[in-house]
Amino acid sequence: MTDPAVHNRIDRRRERTRNALLGAARKFLAEGRSAVSIQEITDEADVGFGSFYNHFDSKEQLFDDALRSVLQIYSEFRDSIVAPYDDPAEVFAVSFRMTGRLQRQAPELVRVLLHSGMSVLLYEEGLAPRARRDITAAQQAGRFEPMDPDVAIMAAGGALLGLLQLLDTQPEADADALSDEMTLHVLQMFGMNKHSAQTLTTSVLPSEPRLDL
Repeated sequence: MTDPAVHNRIDRRRERTRNALLGAARKFLAEGRSAVSIQEITDEADVGFGSFYNHFDSKEQLFDDALRSVLQIYSEFRDSIVAPYDDPAEVFAVSFRMTGRLQRQAPELVRVLLHSGMSVLLYEEGLAPRARRDITAAQQAGRFEPMDPDVAIMAAGGALLGLLQLLDTQPEADADALSDEMTLHVLQMFGMNKHSAQTLTTSVLPSEPRLDL
């Protein structure tokens, strides 16, 4: 019978190796280098080449899991921020404003999303399902005008990714001001009048939680 202490050490070692591979994959994704070899990935992770297949069947699976891990990190970040809010329109606005600001706090995480492009909005984790829920709830509450959910997700997601790309390419830009301005326009696109939209985009935001990447 295996000693439980030995079993736990093996599990911890496997977890460290898997996390190192995911970290390497996130780095390459952030750099837009998904064509790297498995050898380059294991070298970056500082693990043995043979250990790769103890955790992943293919490079594609690793990169997919790496992207999903970023979406999970984002989800936890976003959910902790909007938890105190009840108005779905305010939840959407706070989420959008804070996600724009996230580019300055975690640029590598944001670059993973940017290099994944619009396809990131098709995942069942992260950005899209939360935005869909908020937008639908705001429509049902009469805060947003009716719009096809798929169209709404792509419109809001495209605006958000465009904002993040702008901030990534302009490090000197005022991320707070641009995030609030883009949120204002998206709220108006969803049918909110300018006064109501300005109220939501000028309110005091909560403190950003620390991200563990």
